[in-house]
Parts: sequence; C-alpha cells; structure tokens
Amino acid sequence: MHRTVVINVVGLTRSLLGEHTPNLNKLLEQSTDIEPVTPAVTCSAQATYLTGKPPREHGIVGNGWYFREMNEVWLWRQSNQLIQSPKVWHMARERDPAFTCSNTFWWYAMATDADYTLTPRPLYLADGRKMPDCYTCPLELRETLSEKLGTFPLFHFWGPATTIKSSQWIADAAKYIEDTHKPSLQLVYLPHMDYVLQREGPDGDIGGDLEQIDALVGDLLEYFQARDCRVMVLSEYGIQNVRRALHPNRMLRDAGLLSLKVDLGKEYLDFFSCRAFAVADHQIAHIYIHNPEDIPAVRKIFEGVPGIHRVLDKTEQADIGLDHERSGELVLLAEPDTWFTYYYWQDDDRKPDYAHTVEIHKKPGYDPCELFLDPRLKFPKLKVIRRLAQKKLGFRYILDVIAVEPDLVKGSHGVSDGSPESTPILMSTEPALLPKNKVPATDICDLMLKHLFDE
Repeated sequence: MHRTVVINVVGLTRSLLGEHTPNLNKLLEQSTDIEPVTPAVTCSAQATYLTGKPPREHGIVGNGWYFREMNEVWLWRQSNQLIQSPKVWHMARERDPAFTCSNTFWWYAMATDADYTLTPRPLYLADGRKMPDCYTCPLELRETLSEKLGTFPLFHFWGPATTIKSSQWIADAAKYIEDTHKPSLQLVYLPHMDYVLQREGPDGDIGGDLEQIDALVGDLLEYFQARDCRVMVLSEYGIQNVRRALHPNRMLRDAGLLSLKVDLGKEYLDFFSCRAFAVADHQIAHIYIHNPEDIPAVRKIFEGVPGIHRVLDKTEQADIGLDHERSGELVLLAEPDTWFTYYYWQDDDRKPDYAHTVEIHKKPGYDPCELFLDPRLKFPKLKVIRRLAQKKLGFRYILDVIAVEPDLVKGSHGVSDGSPESTPILMSTEPALLPKNKVPATDICDLMLKHLFDE
C-alpha cells in the first residue's frame, strides 16, 4: 500500500494556472480535467469523489435540501450518515485491514467511521454567543491542535473576514496528523480560493490570493513527498463570472404559491403550507411542490426565463444522476452567468432577522452575500467592534453587518458548461496513474484506490 494524500484546492482550474502558481505549474504536465458532477457544489462533489456514485445513489443532492420528514430546510449538516453509499475508506479496508484514513476538513466529517476526522464546529452557547472552534475524532485531538496551532480561525473560514489563515490552519493540522498518525489516506481541504473567486470572479484581482494558495500547496507537496506519500491535487468545480441573480422564491410568491409566517413584523417561509418553494444553492435550485398536480403550472413559471438554462422534472433529473427522493419535484439549472438567491421578501422592512447575518443554518438556501459587509453601513468595522464589545460584556447581540446585495457576487458554480473556467482539474505526483482523457467525477474514488494500491 502506498500512502496517499488528496489535496482539495477548491475552485482550481487550468485557466487559473500561470505566473502566480509556480508550484502548481510543476504538476501541470501531470494533469487531466474532471467532468464535474451536477450539482457542482461542495457536498455533492465531495460525496461523489468519496463514493464513486452520483447523487441518485449517495443522496447528497446539494449543500442542503428540504428534509421532508422534519419539514425543515437544512444546509451544511455534518453527519456522515447522510451519505447513503460506501466511502473510499470502506473499499480500502476490504483490500487491506491495516488501512487508515484521516478526513481533514472534507465535509460530512461527524458521526463517521473514518479513523481521524477534523471539521469546523463552532461552540453555540446558551446566551446566544457563537465561538470559533472545531470538532475532531478522537475528541482529545481538538485540544491538542488548539494548543499547538491556536483555536481554529472560524471567522477566517467563512464570512466577510475570510483569509488564507483558515487554509493555513488546516494545512498545519494535516502535517500534525501525518507526523503523529501517518494515515494511509489523508483528505485535505483548502477552501481559500473558493471564497476569493465568489467575491472577485476569475477575472478579478486575485493574483495575490493565487500566490498564497500556491505557496501553501507547494509547502504541502514538499512535505508529503519527503515522507514518501503519493499526492493528488484536485478541485471540485470551477467558478465562473456571473452578472445577475435570479430569485425563484419571489417568482413563486408572485404566482401566489408561497406561504409566509409573520413574526414580529418579519416574514419567514412556512414550508408545509407553501404550494411550492425553492431551496437555492449557487447555480441550482430545488423546487419542492407538495401537490403533484401543481408541477406543470410551476414549471411554466420558470420555463423561458432569461438566466434559467433548464427546468428538470424527475425523469429529466435521471439523465444527470440527480433523481433522488431528496431532490425537488423540479430542479432549476442556471445559465453560466447567473446564480440563484434564497430571497423571498418583497419589502426590505419585512425581510427576516437573519438576512444581514452570517447564519448558514437558518437561511433556506445558500447565501454568498455573507462574504460581504453591508455597503450601506457608513462605518461597518465600527459596528462590528461595537457588537463584539457587547459579546465580551455578556450582552445578547446580533452581528447584523452582512450585505443583502446580490450584485456584489462576481463568481458562482454549480453547473458546468464545459468552459475552462467551469472545469475542475486533477493533478498527481504519479502521472502514470492518471488517464489521458477527461475524468468523470465518479472515477475519482477509483483513482484514489489506484494511488493507494497500484504500482
């Protein structure tokens, strides 16, 4: 068995490699492209890589979905039990019982039988505070890493303060795992460019950020190769420039199909009493429709709308491997220059209390505007300081400083049109193990096993 490390440099494509990426360029001749899964979003892509199956089999139809039995929309759940297919570490153990795996920040890392696991996990205190932290298994690993590396920099991992610091922390943790446990397979997640590209777009001023991630990957390549590890470098998707946002829930509201509960003058979706509602996720949106007789009418709302490339019913979802019970009765796929918001309110005074906050668990859809401070605030940093002072003094507070301005978003992903900007890349220190042609996302699992077991 050959110990292997898979470094997931999110958002990396061949089109981003150049003068700012000398370390990654060294592997360019040892590379191929990946045909991404649909939806090309974090949770679906990683589940496909780890299982070799499409969403119809592993069940991860997006970064979140409508949990019908709970009548809740949840994104960013963390239990590995949600993946309904065997993972690469199960297959590897069948070949060699001595095999071990470390999941170093790939998603669905809790409630897992991987040997070692690390994942973001804030502390949610009874007084309403959210404190940076992570979850590990074994549990004591968290205390050790916090002592050696400092507290996991959660607010540099997601939100308007994202920087290379979170990816650097993860890289340092990966080195520690290697030094102390030497797993057969280590899965390392470096998210920095994902957030940069959503803020700036691939045509934006991203040279400095490319240099930062290239230096980090270069350091990891040198470190792991010196320890006789094979290294795969890959990405989940490419990020394209976008110029407009569409609001499927507002379109459903205009058609009289949305149901809203008003609390303290603010509007919230009431999922069960909606005739139809959307769970937006980058460039894909699941449309959940309780009464099958409403499906044709709902479909007509979205067909022919500029920015919507396709409207898929369950039969059409089967063509792309997305026909799972967790999927919506209809699925919208955006044009390359378009993304979908979760927004449903029409009066700004009635938008929900979480709209201006980083609140990934309450919003009924993905919100890239959480990467931006509200441009309407004259002194946003002073407001942040004031809110943090309230936090330190023990007062209840809400960090309501996030933008609700979809035009700020410059990059998105979810649907690949085959362009270089939307096509993820795969590189390896073992080029003989890579096929010459483009690799389907479902083949990545088998390629990990080849790196582990093939000469």
